[in-house]
Amino acid sequence: MSLSITQTPALVSLAQSPIIFTVAESTPVYTSSSFQYVGELYYWTGSLTASGSADYTIVKYPNTVNVGIFDLNRIINSTLTDLAYTNTSNVMYYAVDFYYQYYNGTSFVTGSHLKSSTYKALDGYSIFQEPIGQVVYSKTPYWPLMTDGPATQSAFLDNYGTAGVYSGDAGTTQPTKITYTSNLGSADYNVSSSTSTSGQVYQYPIGPLQSGFPLSTTGLEYFTTQAYNGSTALGSSIKYVVDCIQKYPNVRIKWKNRFGQFDFFNFYMVNRQSFTTEKKTYQPQLGTWESSTLSYAKPDSGVLNYIVDSKQAIQVNSFWISQDYNELLKQLMVSDEIYWVYDEANNYVRPITITTSNVVFKTGVVDGLIQYQFDFNYGQAYKLII
Repeated sequence: MSLSITQTPALVSLAQSPIIFTVAESTPVYTSSSFQYVGELYYWTGSLTASGSADYTIVKYPNTVNVGIFDLNRIINSTLTDLAYTNTSNVMYYAVDFYYQYYNGTSFVTGSHLKSSTYKALDGYSIFQEPIGQVVYSKTPYWPLMTDGPATQSAFLDNYGTAGVYSGDAGTTQPTKITYTSNLGSADYNVSSSTSTSGQVYQYPIGPLQSGFPLSTTGLEYFTTQAYNGSTALGSSIKYVVDCIQKYPNVRIKWKNRFGQFDFFNFYMVNRQSFTTEKKTYQPQLGTWESSTLSYAKPDSGVLNYIVDSKQAIQVNSFWISQDYNELLKQLMVSDEIYWVYDEANNYVRPITITTSNVVFKTGVVDGLIQYQFDFNYGQAYKLII
């Protein structure tokens, strides 16, 4: 009897999409109606070797070609509960110990165990038409920069903010630095690799006023960020063009992208903030019913509020942008973690949720530069009630 693992995930997977193991037994014991493939799932954070004991037992009957297909994404994804805002390296190690079992009429027979290698999961998702099991560094031309771009973006000199670069092992060369090149010259921002899950995603500054930004901001017109291992460039670079046009107060939005890191966008055209309330009322009992005569006081009201809830919202508009931003804005539309960075100097953020559900994404061939509008609700009501 020989159990084998015939399909495995990539070394690094995005946990909201399929994480597949396929196992097969070479001998015909699977002809038993009670034959099952069993997987003991281990998952953990911290060091590479801190696996502990099994967390789940997963059982699969053979399919029509007598193999067992295990998809772990719902379990692994359910463990990545931290907000990206509080855990910038939300990485989970996992491994599976496989065997089979069946009932031979008198007792249960258990086959020998076969444990998988150790893999990693990030708090993100794949998109169609990416194949199941595709290596993570093939999902974006910018890898190990954890974004889908676009290649050219806008920035303000007073912007703060960081982006994620994957410095752990993803099956390809690991970065050692981010090189910034600008009209003023170039500089490096060193990054380090780690086998601890808490250190596998490194934050590098993309806002000129962010702490650690390696270039002078005086006279800065543009800068590019490029991951390097020594003198070898890794992936494509991203260029940030410093924009001086700002007709209205800037609303800087950041959101968790599909790699579990943050992308930013400056909405610096007109924005409108709204405040609405919802009230429920009741009619209280008026008068001195426990007294010898009935009367009422002048402040008494025949209608009082017993529930007053509120909703705050903001509507923002982009400047004229190219179609290269379409993918970035699609990820904003589906993001489960969005913030308005309303005081960048102090890193104050306000959680918001996007209410816009329909956007017609245009193309430069037909429309040239494009302007978009988005609506958000505050994630915190006006009244603080716990």
